[in-house]
Amino acid sequence: MPANDYSSREQVGWYFYDFANSPFSSTVVTLFLGPYLTAIAKAGAAADGFIHPLGMAIDPRAYWGFLVSLSVVTQVLVFPFIGAYADYGQGKKKMMGWLAYIGAAATMAMYFIEGANFLLGGALFLLANLAFGASIVLYNSFLPEIAAPEDRDDVSSKGWGLGYIGGGVLLALNLVLFSNAAKLGITEGMAVRISLLSAGVWWAGFTLIPLKRIRNRAAGLRLTAETSYFRAGLKQLLQTIASLKNYPQTVIFLVAYLIYNDAIQTIIALAAQFGSDELKLPMSSLTLAILMVQFVAFFGAFLFNWIAKWMTAKGAVMLSLVIWTAICIYVYLAVKTEAEFFVMAALVALVMGGSQALSRSIYSLMIPKGQEAEYFSIYEVSDKGTSWLGPLVFGLALQFTGNYRLAIMSLIVFFAVGLVVLTRVDVGRAAQEAQNR
Repeated sequence: MPANDYSSREQVGWYFYDFANSPFSSTVVTLFLGPYLTAIAKAGAAADGFIHPLGMAIDPRAYWGFLVSLSVVTQVLVFPFIGAYADYGQGKKKMMGWLAYIGAAATMAMYFIEGANFLLGGALFLLANLAFGASIVLYNSFLPEIAAPEDRDDVSSKGWGLGYIGGGVLLALNLVLFSNAAKLGITEGMAVRISLLSAGVWWAGFTLIPLKRIRNRAAGLRLTAETSYFRAGLKQLLQTIASLKNYPQTVIFLVAYLIYNDAIQTIIALAAQFGSDELKLPMSSLTLAILMVQFVAFFGAFLFNWIAKWMTAKGAVMLSLVIWTAICIYVYLAVKTEAEFFVMAALVALVMGGSQALSRSIYSLMIPKGQEAEYFSIYEVSDKGTSWLGPLVFGLALQFTGNYRLAIMSLIVFFAVGLVVLTRVDVGRAAQEAQNR
C-alpha cells in the first residue's frame, strides 16, 4: 500500500468510533448494568433465594458474570462469519454501521428494564454486546489499512485514548444526573435507566463521524458468481483455521492474548459489582471511581505507548501483566474501604488502556493482508468488555464459595499463564511470516 494511502483525516474518523462506542463499555458494562441487573435479579429471586432462568438455579449475584460469559459464547459462533463476510466485499463500513445501530438500539431499550424483569435485561445485554463486539471486529480490521506498521502503536493508542475521553464525558454527565436524582424528582433506578439510554443515543450519534470518514478498500478476497456470501464465509473460515499452522507466532500471541485479556475484561466488567455488593459502596461513589478510571486511562494509554518506544510493545505489555497480577493480590489482601477501592481503580486505569492498545497494534502486524476482518474476529472474542472463561471462573468461584476475594484471586492464573506464553512470541518473526504469504 503506498504511503499516501494513509490519511490523517481517515485516522481521526477511525478514532471517533472508539469515542462513540466507549460509553457502552463504561456506562453500561463497567458501571451501571451489572449492579442494576444484580438488584433486578435479587428482586426476582424465588423463595429459595435463587433465580431460575431456563430451569437452572443461579445465585442472583452470579447472574451478571454468567451473562457476560454467555454473551461471548454467542460471539464465538458469529464473529468468524462476520469477519469472513467482510473480507469478501467492499461493504465492511456499511456492515459496521448496521451493527453499531443494532447495538445502540438494544442499549436504548435497556431503559425499559425495571421491577424483577431480569430476563429482559439479560436478553438486551446479549444482543447489544454481540452487535458491539461484531462492530469492533470490523473497526479493528481497518487499522492495518489506515496506518503504516511503524505508526500503529501511536494510532491504536490514540483510538483507545479518545475512547476513554468519550466514555468519561458521558459518564460525568450521568454522574451529575444520578447525584441529583432526588432534586430532579426521579428515583435512582430511573437515573440508571436514563444513563443506559444515553449510552445508546451517544453511540448512535457519534458513529456518524467514522461512517463519513472511513472508506472501504478493494475486497481482499474475491467472490465467484456461483458462491453465496454465507458459503464463501464458511469456506474462508475453515481455510483460515487450517492456515493458522502457517503463522505459528501469530497463534502463540493469540493464545496469550485470549488468556490474559480474558482476565482484564473480567475485572473491568465485574469491578462495579464487587464495589456495590461486597464493599457496599453507593452508586455515586462507584460512578465517580469509574469516571476517574476513564480519564486516568487516557493518560495511561499514552504512558504505555511511551514505554513501548523505550522497551518494545511486547515488553510494555509484559510489564502491564505483572502490574495486573499485583492488583489482584492487592484487592484480595487490602481493598476493604472506599479509599482503597479508588486506589485499585487508579492502578487499573494506568495499565488498562496500554495493555489493550499495544496488544491490538502488535496483532495487526501479524495477520495476512486482505484477511484483516476475519483474523480480528478471532481476536475480538476477548476484547472491550467481553470475555468468557474469566467470568465463568469468577461466577463459579462466587457460586460455590460466596467469597468475592477468592473469586478475584482465581484470575491471577490467567495473567501468569498469559505472561509465560507471551514470552515465547517473536513479534518480528510473526510479522515476517504474515508478509511472506
